[in-house]
Amino acid sequence: MNKDFDSWIEAGVSPDNCPREYLLAVNDTLNVFNGKWKLQVIGSLITGKRRFSELEKSIPLINPRMLSKELKDLEANGIVRRKTYDDVPLMVEYEFTESGKRLKSIFDVMIHWGLEHRRDAMGARTVRANQDDDQADG
Repeated sequence: MNKDFDSWIEAGVSPDNCPREYLLAVNDTLNVFNGKWKLQVIGSLITGKRRFSELEKSIPLINPRMLSKELKDLEANGIVRRKTYDDVPLMVEYEFTESGKRLKSIFDVMIHWGLEHRRDAMGARTVRANQDDDQADG
């Protein structure tokens, strides 16, 4: 993390005094992931550079037009770099920029949080279902 910022809580930031810069940073992060296919495209590029056809095969149900749109958005946001080779047929590869490579740690944290959250949510649902069953029996 940035040396100037380790944790917004440790920095003494509360919802009442949260700097606009922090809100914009979170918004920028969410915008990168926004879109039906963005997470799958980013996930497919986590392991390294890929050709368009490889990306298309790795993401079931995506059509070429949508994949192209998502890649253009990621390129415009500085997450993905497009490299064209003057071969016949034309070959295009996509890979992360340095900024894109830093998404790996964000993905890891999101997966960890999501797994814990799903486990907690499922546990809460199970407890509620058991309580409902107990009330129906009682």
